[in-house]
Amino acid sequence: MKLSALNALYITQFLSAFADNMSLFVISSLLTRNGFSPESLALVTMAFFLPYILLAPFVGPVADKLPKSTVLVIGNLIKLLGIGALLFIDAASIAMLMLCYFTVGVGAVVYSPAKYGILPELTGSPEQLFQANARIEAYTILAILTGIGGGGALVSVSSTVQAVLLCAGMYALSLGMTFFIPRMPGNPSIRYTREAVQFFTSFALLMNGPKTRFSLIGTGAFWMSSAVLRTAVLAWIPLALGFSPDDFSVSLILATTSIGIVIGAFLAPKLIQLSRFHKAILYGFGMLILIFIFPWVHQTAIAIALLLAVGCMGGIFIVPMNTVLQEEGLTLVGSGKTIAVQNFVENSLMLIGSGLYYFVVDQGLSISMAIVVQGLIMLLILGFLQLSGRPKNTEMTY
Repeated sequence: MKLSALNALYITQFLSAFADNMSLFVISSLLTRNGFSPESLALVTMAFFLPYILLAPFVGPVADKLPKSTVLVIGNLIKLLGIGALLFIDAASIAMLMLCYFTVGVGAVVYSPAKYGILPELTGSPEQLFQANARIEAYTILAILTGIGGGGALVSVSSTVQAVLLCAGMYALSLGMTFFIPRMPGNPSIRYTREAVQFFTSFALLMNGPKTRFSLIGTGAFWMSSAVLRTAVLAWIPLALGFSPDDFSVSLILATTSIGIVIGAFLAPKLIQLSRFHKAILYGFGMLILIFIFPWVHQTAIAIALLLAVGCMGGIFIVPMNTVLQEEGLTLVGSGKTIAVQNFVENSLMLIGSGLYYFVVDQGLSISMAIVVQGLIMLLILGFLQLSGRPKNTEMTY
């Protein structure tokens, strides 16, 4: 049976995202083996976020000018270079580990606009795009789930070389799957320098649009919290639940959140109408309440249930906002530039959140209290969205 272009995209995204998350576990293991503190993982993740900010003005034009399936290949090749470099560096140097994950981040920022920007080209209506968004988000989080759970288990029972080679193999398979996606021509009239300058104009247009501003800030708040919680909970589980840091059960418990996001992503189209996408903020507040409860839990079963619920709320919260942002952004500035701006906003917030987490823990605050601080930051952002009122003209006009 012929593999459809959308299914090929889901598979290539799954494989690439799986390797992204497993590579973080490989680096986390190297940090532990070389005596670095648990919060040092935040420094490595910050190196991954940095390319999204530095390269944001350039990757959108690349995704719009070239065939997006070609851009997917380039992104995977750069990721392959970053993970392969782990075989040759001095793993006792955190700067070298950060450089490797920075390179993986460069590949990811090149890959991301094409991954999302190709969806309108492969779907025929807003509702089909909504469903495709839900599925690619679910495949992404499923990859995070298996990359965290399976990747953590594999790292615990294998050598660094074996784990790195497996990551490289995942990227290679992802690259191969892109050949099942049509090479739809881009816009050859695009000039990179001019478009890079116009990135800031695109940023202003999207931030001035009520629906796009609401979606940009909302998705940014979600990913900031997710990035900090992933790092914090990885360190929190051994302390609060009594597991050894090297126990692969730690990664399996952490992966519970991803299971919840997968469930939430599939439920989102059934629970939230596109014409009332702003209602998704209620699930953001639900996620926030659970985050505040979480640090005081010391029983494994309850912690798993809360992580599952946090993920489910988050999945329902983010999918409608992604869909509206892509549809509105396609009209305002183009799909590639919309995703580039989204990456810029989300990764700026993730970088700030991770940096603040590293700072407060390094200053002696407990990991539990650091999670509460992150919850307070998300509360401020969601409160701003709520007080700014529902976006005007929310009825979708397609």
